[in-house]
Parts: sequence; C-alpha cells; structure tokens
Amino acid sequence: MALIIDNVRLYRPNRKDDPEQIHHILIEDGKISEIREGRSAEQGEHVYDADQRTIMISITDSHLHLLRYGLMKTELDLRGVTSWEDLKKEVREYYPYMEEHDWIIGRGLEDDDFTDLDHPLTAKDLDEIHLEKPMFFMHRDGHECVVNQTVLDKVKEEEEFLEKVPEDFVEKDENGEWNGRFKDTAVHYIKRHFRARPKDEAKDAIEAAVPYLLRNGITSVHTDDLNFIKDYKILMESYQELEDEGKLPVDVYLHYYIFQKEDLEHFLDEFDLRTGEGSEKVKVGAIKIFLDGTQRLHTAAMRMPYKDNPDTAGDLVYSQDDLNAIVRLASENGMQVAMHALGDRATEQAIEALEQPEVDVDKLKHRIIHAQTLGPDLLDRLRDLKPYLEVQPSFLMDEYDQKAKWVGEDLAPFCDAFGSLEKNNIPYTLSSDAPIGDLNPFVSVFAAVNRTDLNHEPEGGWVPSEKLTVDQSFEAFTYTPRLLEYTEKIKGRLEEGYNADFLLLSKHPKLADEKDLHNIRVEQVWVKGKRVYAGETATV
Repeated sequence: MALIIDNVRLYRPNRKDDPEQIHHILIEDGKISEIREGRSAEQGEHVYDADQRTIMISITDSHLHLLRYGLMKTELDLRGVTSWEDLKKEVREYYPYMEEHDWIIGRGLEDDDFTDLDHPLTAKDLDEIHLEKPMFFMHRDGHECVVNQTVLDKVKEEEEFLEKVPEDFVEKDENGEWNGRFKDTAVHYIKRHFRARPKDEAKDAIEAAVPYLLRNGITSVHTDDLNFIKDYKILMESYQELEDEGKLPVDVYLHYYIFQKEDLEHFLDEFDLRTGEGSEKVKVGAIKIFLDGTQRLHTAAMRMPYKDNPDTAGDLVYSQDDLNAIVRLASENGMQVAMHALGDRATEQAIEALEQPEVDVDKLKHRIIHAQTLGPDLLDRLRDLKPYLEVQPSFLMDEYDQKAKWVGEDLAPFCDAFGSLEKNNIPYTLSSDAPIGDLNPFVSVFAAVNRTDLNHEPEGGWVPSEKLTVDQSFEAFTYTPRLLEYTEKIKGRLEEGYNADFLLLSKHPKLADEKDLHNIRVEQVWVKGKRVYAGETATV
C-alpha cells in the first residue's frame, strides 16, 4: 500500500504551482509515484496529514566541511570571543584536564577584532596560556591560523612543508622570524599532517554534525574533510561504518584534497573508485585543489594589485603548466576537479586549465569554487565553457562593504555576480562552506535574493542587478547540485519517479516576504519516504 502525504502545498522552483492549491502525494518503494490535486479520499495509517504545510524537495549543500563542522561541536568554538582575556578564560574552562598527547584546539577565531590587543595573536602570545601543549587556533574563514612555539618547532622540522608551501603563506616578525601565524596552504598542511583524527574521533564528529544537517533540511553534502583526517581510506570507512550502523541518513560525496600532482597519482594508484562511485550513501567526490587564498588576507590571486595594499596582487599556488597537468590527469582518469579560485586571476587560471582539449567539462562537470571576482571577459569564457560554479551568498552579508576597498570601485560590481551567472546561462550552485559560512540554506537564499545583511543593509541591496529570484536560488540548492552527482534523473525534483526526499516547511517560500526568507523553518525531513527529522528530533 502506498504511503500518502496528504494536505500539502507544493513548492517546486521549476514549476509555476499555485501556492494555495492543496495536493496529496503517493509514495511507493521510496519514490514519488503520483502527485494529485486536492485531498486524498483514503484514510488509515498509511495516510499522513501534513496540515497544509508546504512540501519541497530536500537541500543539497555542494560545498562544506562536514568533519570540521562536527569537530566544532567537540572542540573550542571561538566565534563570539572578542578579547584576549576572554580567549584565555575559554581555554582554561574548556581544557581543565588533558591527556598527555592532547592539543589545545580552537576554531572560529577573529582576533583582528579583539578589544584588548593591538596586534594579531602570535606564538609568543599563546605561550602565556600553556608552554608545552601544542596549540592551534584557526580563523573563522579557515584561511589563517596561529600556533604556539611547540607547534612552530614541529613545522620547522618538516622538509616537505618548506618544499610545498609558498613562503608568502608563512608570516614573519620584524626580524624575519616565523611568528606562528600561517595562511591558506600552510594552514591546510598543518591540519592534515599534525591534526589527523583517528576513525573513532571522526565518526563522533560526523555523528554530532548530522542533526544540524537535518535541522536545516540538508540530505546531501559534498564535503572536503581530508585536512582533518589525512587518510582517505579512514575517512571513507568512517562514513561507511556510520551508514552500516544506520546513523547516516544523508548522501555524502567525499572530496580528495591534493597539494601536488604526486598526491593525485597516489590516489589513482591506491583507489579504484572514481567520482560518483561508492556505497549507497557514501561516494567519491572531486579532486579538490586550492589555487589561491582569500581577499581578507590579500592572498586571493588578482589580475590587478589590491587597492588597499598595492604592493601585492595575491598569490597563485601553481604555475599554469602544473595546474594543466593535474586537471588533465584527473580528467583522463574519470575524476571531477573542484578548484578553489577566489580572485579573478585564479579563476582565469582555472578556466585556462579547463579549456584544454583533453578535459571533458561537459561529461565530468568540473567545478570552480567561489569565483568571487569576475569580469566581462571571464563571463564570456565561462558561458562558452560551462563549468559549474559553487558560490556562497552568505559571505556577501559580511563582506559587501569591503569589496571596493579590496578590488576597487570598477571591479566591485563583478564580485559575487550571481545574477550575471544566471543571465549568461553559466551553471552554478548555492552552498554554505560551513562552518565558515552559515549552514542554514534559507539564510543563503535570503542573501542571494536580497543582497543585504540580516539587518537589511545596505538599503535596496548591494549591486541589486546581481540579485537572484527565490526560484533561481532554490533551484541552485536542490536540482543543480544533483547534476554534479550524476543523480539528476532520480533526485532533486518533486516529481513522479524521483526519490521521496522532501521537506515540510513552516511557510511557502513564494508566500513569504523576501526580507523574511531566512526565518522559514524546516519542520520535517523525509528521505525515501521515511521521516528522519521532526522538530528537534532526528529519527535516524
């Protein structure tokens, strides 16, 4: 007997449904078999009355760091800490007892806003807290960290670090000595080589993160976790064991982060699985590559020098030849590539690598992550090439008033140019980059539609011509990411024949005020016709 979800209003961003019209939906073997207008005439335990809630397909977050998000639930969360004294107090209270090999770890640091310190934290400062235990505090955006002298000594002994990490990513004091602060690739190296988690810790962190995914209506994630566990086999086993134990109600695509071509060769030699392959819920994602850094640190690679720091135009991690070789090798072996490219020079480099004749963008659906700064010529090339761009609207809420300072008034309108992607028919997804960005997809949709912060500033939206519609935003959070997974024929639509992975919402997105989109709540989550979340309760 089919399960019937009765008395629902439909929200499908690809359809022009009447938001007031009531429907009922038949589900058989975990799939939607029929959608009918009106109430169901049937009664019984197989009929669920949704009480006129809105039903929509579930969310896919195509770019986040799930293991890191889970670790923030078990380690020191420094978001909201505004002073050096408060940080020391937090550490003393959070780490009263420590095992011999424990590290002192904090994430979400924003020490540039500390009220009682006139400089960013250094290793010398951290030694006031503890002289012997390794300490690692990571900035909220994940692109900068500070360590104490104990960790600094470990890093200096690593010949591989000196070979792989650009010198510009190691900060120095006035005497030219390392001061304990690192940027971008250097941060990733330290996380991966010194802070790799064993399987039991990884499983605990993933399990801690899952309820937050469900609370936000997310049933599929593409996650870059390798920095926090080092071994890809252990990473995949961690997720698959949770799947086997019935503790993983979401689909997971695991990226493989590399530093150099040899890392990719190692993956291809050691693993038989390729992008999209794996178990029912845990599959191989893309080869993840960082091409540059971030504008806040002036390490995002720009084609022109920074307006507020004309001595630099940022840093490219790879030469064009080296990147071309990596992308060719991945493509020839059936691996999708996801390139972090934040500045316009890095995006240009990614485009050049993808324009190689040996690289099949149409088939493999390669990605460029962020692409926060574009230009007319880059939009033209992207329109012809059509890689998938993964953008994070929630970032502009905190950065819109900094863009012109970084890139200049002329280039600022090409930052976070979501509307231009839509107009040029360039495929894109919306995503969170959690825990750096807000995990809540309705906050991201709010930002994409309004282009303001949550206080509705600036009035009318920043560069309003780049706004997306509500439908465009949700399409980029539901169906488009499923194209990247090659599951678009069975997932990502509220249609007959598709998996019954859906949400029941507190309000219909087309009936909500656009300035109130972030307040829409996910009240229930269903996966293959089984309810896995209701209110605050996850029923995995």
